[in-house]
Amino acid sequence: MTVVTLGVHIVDVLARPVESIPAGQDTHLLEQIRVTAAGAAAATAVDLAALGLPVASVGAIGDDELGDLLVMIMERRGVDVTGIVRKPGEQTAASILPIRPDGGRPSFHVPGANLGLSTADVARETVLGARVVHLGGMDVTWGLYDPAFFALLDEARAAGTIVTMDLLSNMPDLMQGARGFLPHVDYLLPNEEQALLMSGAAGVEEAALSLLADGPSAVLVTLGADGSLIADAEGLTRVPALDVPVVDTTGCGDAYCAGFIAGLVDGRDVAGAARLGTALAARVAGGLGSDAGLDGARELRDEK
Repeated sequence: MTVVTLGVHIVDVLARPVESIPAGQDTHLLEQIRVTAAGAAAATAVDLAALGLPVASVGAIGDDELGDLLVMIMERRGVDVTGIVRKPGEQTAASILPIRPDGGRPSFHVPGANLGLSTADVARETVLGARVVHLGGMDVTWGLYDPAFFALLDEARAAGTIVTMDLLSNMPDLMQGARGFLPHVDYLLPNEEQALLMSGAAGVEEAALSLLADGPSAVLVTLGADGSLIADAEGLTRVPALDVPVVDTTGCGDAYCAGFIAGLVDGRDVAGAARLGTALAARVAGGLGSDAGLDGARELRDEK
């Protein structure tokens, strides 16, 4: 398998445009409601499949209807889901996202089975057989805060596997815990708020350099409309965002990660891979949900 995404799997139910929650039992008519496979592992896997890369996803879901739905959506998108384990008695993680007219996305969330993912759920051969392993949402997969899992990542890296990592939450305590993964990854891809919380720095450049010192080859901080910032051995590099109409920002970070990973697989340098991530994120921002705008994604790999 070329890429394995490992971590958070969520069912998203999205509605737009939502300007307010109706009072009492009133009804507001909307333009669109969708259900998608989301989360920092599942959404990235769907994006990678759209880019034409063989991808398997590893994570934990409940033994429930939401889990059935999530697996069906991912399989339809071309993702190998044999590494997703069912947790009896647990709910599949899910979010309800009322998307504002400006693309903002408040959420109602149940963490569900993601919290129970452990090293025992991860097949050793799956990790060691991947060209890239993407860790999605390590801040909330507490069962992987495990020396045995770190040793598995180190073994894979020693054999040539690239390890990338993204985050899910914006909770300070969780950010600090996730920092323990940094000696075991090659590329960290947080958003600005996460980078600041994880590092304790006052500014994004200081944050990126601080996190870089913990071991990754590069830290790429996504900055929304301001693009992204790369910190690596060459210094600091800015990659501008594309100017596109924004419908919904859900999944843009996951798309950036997927494009970046595809760029690395294709042999691009870090900045070139970041530009591919930027292009895919711009497409996703133009529609509702983390899998919006993926038609024609394969062609992006040739264009950028």
